[in-house]
Amino acid sequence: MEWYEPEVQELEKLNTTAPPPAGAVLFYGSSSLRLWTTLSEDMAPWPVVNRAFGGSTLAACVHFFDRLVVPCAPGSIVLYAGDNDLGDGRAPDDVVRSLRAMLARIDATLGPIPVAYISIKPSLARWSLREKILRFNNAARALMEQRSSGYYVDLYTSMLDADGRPRAELFDADGLHLSAMGYQVWTHMLRPYVAMLAGARQEQ
Repeated sequence: MEWYEPEVQELEKLNTTAPPPAGAVLFYGSSSLRLWTTLSEDMAPWPVVNRAFGGSTLAACVHFFDRLVVPCAPGSIVLYAGDNDLGDGRAPDDVVRSLRAMLARIDATLGPIPVAYISIKPSLARWSLREKILRFNNAARALMEQRSSGYYVDLYTSMLDADGRPRAELFDADGLHLSAMGYQVWTHMLRPYVAMLAGARQEQ
C-alpha cells in the first residue's frame, strides 16, 4: 500500500484546506473516477466530492477508507473499484470479499448510508478478463441488492456495441481509461442515482 501514499496524503490535505460539505455524495475508488475532472459540473446541482485515487484496488480502498472517506462525513457513497484487483490477477471471489469488507467498514464508521456500486466496465485493455468481470459483477449485483439502500449501477451493458464488444469510442488511447464520450455515458447513467442518493441523504 506504500506506493499510494503520496496521492493519499494529497487527498487528505483537501479535507483540511478545502473541506467538503458534510452529507455530500462521495465518489470513491480508482482512476476511472479520479480522472473525471468534470464530475462536479456533470452531477450539478447535487453536491459531490471526489476522493478516488490512481491505480486503487478495492483492497486499497478499504485500507485507506478511514483516512479519505470518514473525515468527509458523506451522506452517501458512489463506489467504483475492483477493476484493478482483477487486472492484478485476483480471483473474483476474493474481490467480492473486499467489497463485503468495504460495506462492513461503511456501516461500522458511517452507519447504513446509501451506497451505489458501479459495475466493472468492459474495457478494451481487459477484454480477456471478461468472464471474471461478469462473474464478479453478478456477485456484486446480488450483494448490493441484499443491502438496505444499496444500488448496483450496470454500466457494463451500456458500454457494449451491437456485437457485444466494448465501444472503442468510449475509451482513451490506452483502451482502459475513459474518453470524453465515455464520461458522457457515465454521466447519463449515474445522474439518476446521484439524484436519488442526494434525496435519500436529505430524508435521513
